[in-house]
This record gives sequence, C-alpha cells and structure tokens, in this order.
Amino acid sequence: MTAAGPRPLRIALTGGIATGKSHCAARFTALGVPLIDADQLARDVVQPGSPALAAIGALFGPHVIDVSGALDRQAIARVVFADAEARRDLEAIIHPHVYAAIERWFDGLSAPFGIADIPLLFETNRAADFDAVVVAACPSEQQLNRLRQRGLSDTDARHRLASQLPIEDKVSRADFVIDTSGSIEQTDEQVVEVWERLRARTRQEK
Repeated sequence: MTAAGPRPLRIALTGGIATGKSHCAARFTALGVPLIDADQLARDVVQPGSPALAAIGALFGPHVIDVSGALDRQAIARVVFADAEARRDLEAIIHPHVYAAIERWFDGLSAPFGIADIPLLFETNRAADFDAVVVAACPSEQQLNRLRQRGLSDTDARHRLASQLPIEDKVSRADFVIDTSGSIEQTDEQVVEVWERLRARTRQEK
C-alpha cells in the first residue's frame, strides 16, 4: 500500500472473560493479520518507574506495589474486582495510555486491516473508534464454568463477570460474532469466515 492508498481498516476484537477471545486472536494472527493486544499494552504502561504505576501507588496505597517495585497484580485485582468505583479509578489511569498506543499502531500500519484485541472495548465506550467490531461469545454459564476450571472460586468468577457488560449486550452491538461455545474446530471455521469477509471488505473499499 502506498502513502496515497486507502486507510487500513481498524477492527476491534472483544468479548467477555473466558469467551475464547484470546484463541480467536491467535487464529487471526496465524492467518497473517497484524494484531495489537490491549492487555499487553496495559502491562507495559505500568512498568516500574512509569507515571501510571506511580499514580496507581499514590491512589491505592503501597500494598499494591510489590518488593521489586512492580505492580502486585493479585493485590490490585482483589481491590478492583470487589469495588466498581476503584476499578473505574484504575481504568482512568491506564486506558488513556493504552488507547494512545493503539492509535499510534494503526497510524503506522501498512496492511489492508489490523485488529486491536481490547477486552473492555464497550465498557470504555470506544467502539466508535473502529470500522468494525468482532465479538467472541459463549453463554454466561459457560464463562462461569471455564473460570472455575481456571481455579477461580465461584464468588471470584461471578465478580469477574459482573465487572464487564453482559456478553449478550456485546453480541447485540457486534458487526461480527464468533460463537465459541462449540468445538475448537467450529470456532476456527468462524474465524476464517470473518477473516475472509474482512478481506473482501478491504477489496471493495479500494
């Protein structure tokens, strides 16, 4: 693509916790789609010595910083998944850095389209930043079962689900839905179908 070519499509991939979004992201990457991970960006912006980590320590107290000077993720999780206001305060520190990095990444993209993997896309009211939204989804009871299989207690699993919009809400707002409730093979087939439809859209918009 030349500098005068069309702008790459900006696609967001989201879902709920334990809906198989990470698997879908890996499959898109295997198909050659450039992808940026908001969770990784969120980890990057709170590295020791960063302004974001300093702000978190000042707001939540020294107990959320471990002895090495890094963010104690378990400690902060215990706070924010039990307190919606605390979670919003944390997100207000981290999310501006994350979305600025995503914007820079898309600005430098030379592929026909790229995907930003953003778990809290709808919760942060940023869906309008993207040309299309893909949602990985499965029934909420299946989410709970998957979280229990990861070792979370029933209470912790329900707190995690309650911290996000219901998956049904996200599905209703999606441009593409990948149903991950079936087999891995069925999920992979849907990823390929969405990939093909996105490729077709980029050809149409040239």
